[in-house]
Amino acid sequence: MIAKTRRIANTKNLTNHLPIRRYTNPEYIYLAVTNTRCPKADIIVKPGDKVKIGQVIGTRFGPFFEQPIHSTVSGEVVGTVKKFHRSGKLTDFIQIKNDMKDEFVETVKERTEEEIAALTLDDYARITKEMALVGLGGSSFPTYIKFQTKDPIDTICINGVECEPYLSADHRAIIEFTEYIIYGCKYALQAFKAKRLLICIKYIYEDLYDTLNAELTRFPELPIEVKKVGNYYPQGWEIEMIKSATGIHVPAGVLPAKLGIMVFNVSTILGLYRAIKLNMPVYERNFTLNGDGIKYPQNYRVRVGTALKEVIEYSGGYKDDSDKVLILGGPMMGANLVRDDAVITKTCTSCIILNAQKYVEEPCVRCSSCVYSCPAGLKPVMIMQAVKNNDKEALKNELNIKSCILCGMCSYTCTSKIHLTEYCRKAKKLAM
Repeated sequence: MIAKTRRIANTKNLTNHLPIRRYTNPEYIYLAVTNTRCPKADIIVKPGDKVKIGQVIGTRFGPFFEQPIHSTVSGEVVGTVKKFHRSGKLTDFIQIKNDMKDEFVETVKERTEEEIAALTLDDYARITKEMALVGLGGSSFPTYIKFQTKDPIDTICINGVECEPYLSADHRAIIEFTEYIIYGCKYALQAFKAKRLLICIKYIYEDLYDTLNAELTRFPELPIEVKKVGNYYPQGWEIEMIKSATGIHVPAGVLPAKLGIMVFNVSTILGLYRAIKLNMPVYERNFTLNGDGIKYPQNYRVRVGTALKEVIEYSGGYKDDSDKVLILGGPMMGANLVRDDAVITKTCTSCIILNAQKYVEEPCVRCSSCVYSCPAGLKPVMIMQAVKNNDKEALKNELNIKSCILCGMCSYTCTSKIHLTEYCRKAKKLAM
């Protein structure tokens, strides 16, 4: 786990200038029965059943919401197999054999702009729920819940910061799906009747700035601004991005909507376009494969449910026979995999493959590097001690563990190579 947070460099350049390669016709796809937000599910298909793209094959149930499971290929249901989920856990997946016909279910149907203009906020909530749209930056929070807000929204922020090293899937999405992203922004503005929309990107990416502004010349009536924000981690953290883009500080525990702000990831807004315009769920997504352990780093357009191992092989395989560290997600907040038998789910942004290096954990020297670097203003070293002491009350109260975003900065800056983020993760579970 320590290895993933220590070898950070300006590695986006390995992939952000490369056009997306397509790997959208795997022989089989695998759809998770449950996930970290939804521990229960009801599957309505059986082996031998024929399915189409966009067809509902089951429903997952969370503590306060539910989400349909859609097939991402047309073909035949094979059965249930065990694969690794993006959480790093071994999970049941429905296996479907791809017939390569790409037949869509009959409910996928284009709406006219006039029909879309007549949609209400409740309609947006209903459609995004039916299409199972979630936060595609990795949060997987159900989008329809955002459209159920009763708070008036003044400003919409689109998170295109993608601040973790190695990741550039959103970068390529902005470059190659610019028009659809702007239409998704248009629909969000219509839904909330917001006064303005800010597309937030790092100030160093002039290519994104120029591409978005060139496309916006076709939409002079839209109150959309491309907003340059800081080039640091964790600038993509919702609270940090809002502060940089608007000057508004969102207190810990307060929803941005309470301050008139709504936030969407840029890939989610692309998914919103497809949901509203085409009544289509997310069946493909951009995916970054990067790191010094892979032969050919690349961004891919993949079918949701594709086996990770296939994409690795398509990218030339591993660079050599040395031990590898596999991280599903970003190197700071992703999950380590024990092997590559994992699946690219809807909310998988990337897989980082690094040549393994050994680090020896040393005793804490009380340097306070973790405290100074914590964007949430916490004291990770004291959280570690509270976990060791099983002090639940301290974690809940004076140490305020609920404010931890598990960004990985404490582990990255620790001079003793202590994986403090793991202690914070354990602390969150302990304090529940």
